[in-house]
Amino acid sequence: MDKRLTEFKRLLDIMDELREKCPWDREQTLESLRNLTVEEAYELADAISGNDPGEIKRELGDLLLHIVFYSKIGSELNAFDISDVIESINEKLIYRHPHVFGGTEVADADEVKENWEHLKIRETNKMVLSGVPVALPALIKANRIQDKVKGVGFDWEEKHQIWDKVMEELRELREEINRADKNKTEAEFGDLFFSLVNAARLYGIDPETALEKTNQKFTRRFNFLESQTMSKGKSLKEMTLDEMNVIWEEAKNQDND
Repeated sequence: MDKRLTEFKRLLDIMDELREKCPWDREQTLESLRNLTVEEAYELADAISGNDPGEIKRELGDLLLHIVFYSKIGSELNAFDISDVIESINEKLIYRHPHVFGGTEVADADEVKENWEHLKIRETNKMVLSGVPVALPALIKANRIQDKVKGVGFDWEEKHQIWDKVMEELRELREEINRADKNKTEAEFGDLFFSLVNAARLYGIDPETALEKTNQKFTRRFNFLESQTMSKGKSLKEMTLDEMNVIWEEAKNQDND
């Protein structure tokens, strides 16, 4: 038997035994696993960001365990089992890739995505944005919203047009800041963020990845600033901003950014 099938069957058998014999596994429900699954997804994202193949492999295993766990519970509820889950995704992939499994021709990856959205709407008979999970983090959700509406043709004719929108939102934000209206300022910040996410998408940049790289860069530089300060027997609170900026520039030079 193919090793892939052998190991997958072994995982299913292990899950059956855990569900029967382990007190913790036995008491889990679909709802109790939900937050743990979200955590596992973020741990996988961290491993991917760290470009660590070994850790990616481990985190994929953890996520696969959750899929098997949900499927086991589903079978106990007579709702679905692992074969139903796999059959469902198989049918979806074939249906939404007519350029691979049918006679449809596509020019590029963008046309594939557009076809995917059209087929999804036809298949589910739902609104375009109904497939965007409510619980997604706001930055990721903004990107998905814009990506989905692009799939049905709601997008800028030329990507450079987005910069007029960004500047418009920035002007409106500054006006509300000057008026000291907190609610309207919050709304304008949201509009500016949304337009910047749109700009990133248009230029092929994933905004979540870009921001996370900046988070990591800032953290790395601030840690350098703090460690250098401590090595001199000082505290950051005792230093002036000018003194901190000198060390900050050293940190930037180390990054070569």
